[in-house]
Amino acid sequence: MLRKGCRKLWLSWRPYTGSVPQSPDSELRVPPQSEKGLHTPVMLKEVLHCLDIQPGQVVLDLTFGAGGHSKAILQSVPGVTVVAADRDPLAFQLAQHLAQEYPGQVKAVLGRFSELDNLLPALGLGPGGVDAALLDAGCSSMQMDTAERGFSLSKDGPLDMRMDGDRYPDMPCATDVVNALDQQALVSVLAAYGEERHTRKIAVAIAQARSVYPIGRTLQLASIVAGAFPASALFARRDRLQRPSHVATKTFQALRIFVNDELNELHAGLRTAQTLLRPKGRLCVLTFHSLEDRLTKRFIRGEDLAEPPRLSVRQRAKARREAVEEEGEEDEESKEEKGQEGAYWVIPQKKVMKPSEEEVQENPRARSAKLRTAVRR
Repeated sequence: MLRKGCRKLWLSWRPYTGSVPQSPDSELRVPPQSEKGLHTPVMLKEVLHCLDIQPGQVVLDLTFGAGGHSKAILQSVPGVTVVAADRDPLAFQLAQHLAQEYPGQVKAVLGRFSELDNLLPALGLGPGGVDAALLDAGCSSMQMDTAERGFSLSKDGPLDMRMDGDRYPDMPCATDVVNALDQQALVSVLAAYGEERHTRKIAVAIAQARSVYPIGRTLQLASIVAGAFPASALFARRDRLQRPSHVATKTFQALRIFVNDELNELHAGLRTAQTLLRPKGRLCVLTFHSLEDRLTKRFIRGEDLAEPPRLSVRQRAKARREAVEEEGEEDEESKEEKGQEGAYWVIPQKKVMKPSEEEVQENPRARSAKLRTAVRR
């Protein structure tokens, strides 16, 4: 969830109202990739296997996106009903199109995770009304590939990053963040949501640049962040495929998460799935960075997310050794294993699933994906 300090910032600050460069074509549109069906759903075989959907069941796709997972479910399981939810108006349009292809089998819902408690009852969905749920967290390829949405640092566009598009005109966008937050607030956002080490260096560069001219374009911000580092460091970082990674990558991640309140929304989505799933219903969660995965893991384990995370594996092992040595508590390890599952969930597979090397080579955006599955008690 949002760190307490950052959450307070998110609730209290006001949008920047100055003039910024605008895109000549700011209207949202579906990118050609999704129109041609070239969107590649991540870990599709693993998701279908873990959801274990049976004919005639009800499936909740909490993040429809371009619809890759939902389409595969409809094609592979006869008589299934898919509730396709998303906060992005473009994803909602695609879900409506899919509903026309599968009459009576697809119910499209436009809304954030935190809004679904008020939206889903109108579809007849209440506690225990869902057999399986999928949550594909983070930013979709459709959003990343559309320059006008402002998510990508490799495509020039307005610095927007709002997953809701223009649904909430008064909702602050990334331009507001970089132009309105003070330097210390920027440091907090970059550290909390980008896990960036050079927060002060980047915050100073942003503050200096905006004092001359407002920051309103993606490549403009990427250039400002890059200017805070020596030229040799521009692509010195490496991703999980050992490919060069731009020094502004974590900055863009942090702004996106902050603007969309993603961690609190993820928590709301997990709570919704927990409420709607029937006993023995299955939940699959795909995450793409450590903040999402850590929150998901703690939720399934039943931890209080308002409290600090539990000890690491190494710290727990050390504590067990000390307990055995000092008090002879030989069953401490079995107690620890029992503590891995919460009151609401059974974890069928302790080890998190990751994409195969073949999938990562074919779809590099899958490289950081993690899949966790839980069964409702």
